[in-house]
Amino acid sequence: MVEVMASRARPFGGRWREILPVVLRWGLPVLWVLWAGLAWWVEPRQSTEAQLDRDLATGQVVAFQRASGWADDGAYWGSRPRPQYATNGAMLVWTVPNGQSRYVLDAPPVWESHLGEPDPSAAAPPSWRDTQLAAISAAGSADGDPGQRIGNAAALLAGVLAVLWLGRLIGGAPPVVGTRWFWFWVGLLPFGTGVLAWTYRELWRPPPVPVPGRASGWRGLGWLILAAIGISLLVSVARIVFGPTVVPG
Repeated sequence: MVEVMASRARPFGGRWREILPVVLRWGLPVLWVLWAGLAWWVEPRQSTEAQLDRDLATGQVVAFQRASGWADDGAYWGSRPRPQYATNGAMLVWTVPNGQSRYVLDAPPVWESHLGEPDPSAAAPPSWRDTQLAAISAAGSADGDPGQRIGNAAALLAGVLAVLWLGRLIGGAPPVVGTRWFWFWVGLLPFGTGVLAWTYRELWRPPPVPVPGRASGWRGLGWLILAAIGISLLVSVARIVFGPTVVPG
């Protein structure tokens, strides 16, 4: 009985070992494309006060927040920038019904009191924009923040992508091009480009035999530093050429 069960388990295990690389070979790029599309869609885009007023006039603002900047707490490449809430922040972030976020620098005037003089803005009536934003804040949104939902979906896809990649890297067969540490560091490249590089080199176009003197972890760390700088420069140039609408950030 035990021999029969073992003979059945072995073929299943063998088939699974054959199927898993095929699933990862296609699944990782598909997950990356889905994540990249959602992340690009909800990435905050710099806008203008005129656009804010147009969105307010047409009822397109479903959520907004005053902020002092973007939170940068060492978040990984699959996360979405978070505005740092501040009551008198100089930046205003708002979301439109399609889930896209826009922001503009809208610093309120700063009054420095001299010799006990009263603040002249205290008696000034609120502007039309402030009135509209206050009404939106009081009413809220029945459907919540669509940008938050899309951002959460993008973060979930990025998490699944990272878990599958790490699971295969750590628990699977040894890589043939570089060591596990090499691919770990390369996999941390911005925008998931390192995961794509690993998928291409180890799953799509692996060498027939392990490469002599496989790339070490130190080489992977060097690639991470140099390639991250290069990607940053490339994105900055692309934003200048194509504008913040096409290349947000």
